[in-house]
Amino acid sequence: MDTPRWRVAIVDDHERSRAALRGAIWSAGGEVVGEALRCADAVALIRRAAPDVAVFAVGLPDGDGVDAAAHAIATAGCPVVLFTSHTDEALVERARAAGVMAYLLKPLRPAELAPALDLAIARFTETRQLRRTLEDRKTIERAKGALMTRLGLTEDEAFRRLRRAAMDSRRPMVEIAKAVLTSDPVTRTLTNPDNDVPMPRGSAAANHRTER
Repeated sequence: MDTPRWRVAIVDDHERSRAALRGAIWSAGGEVVGEALRCADAVALIRRAAPDVAVFAVGLPDGDGVDAAAHAIATAGCPVVLFTSHTDEALVERARAAGVMAYLLKPLRPAELAPALDLAIARFTETRQLRRTLEDRKTIERAKGALMTRLGLTEDEAFRRLRRAAMDSRRPMVEIAKAVLTSDPVTRTLTNPDNDVPMPRGSAAANHRTER
């Protein structure tokens, strides 16, 4: 069986809208992995079905679809496409703040579905990678600051020690930075010129030094 182009969850209480989405998703090579009619059921659906993307209607019988989408994005880590009959400035701003990545207009035009789903998934992936990169950079900066404070190093010296340890251990620099920030013996290890930072357990360099 071929892998579907996307696995999609639908959150909409109107059967006609859900039917239109189902048909367009299947026609484009996707698969509908679950449907919900209420805000209250949206997160549980997404956690259970683990879709690649979810389509949320704005108006739902028990609440606001934008708020439900924001909750799903924050707690279930799923990109969301908003399915709406209008896109006024206030709605667009609320959706942007919620983390919505794309829109589909009612009544659905099937040709617009695939570009919207592809765009939402791509934007969500890019945003998540950027956030992870920024978090990693902050961790490395904090580790450099810790080394500078503890050992009186310059910023360049601290960075070189982190980089050398990452190369020796064949681990990402952010892992070494986390070891610096969480390990008590770090200062003693760093004062030894042969051991710039403590090696994470299981690393090749750590094992080599233990054998010596």
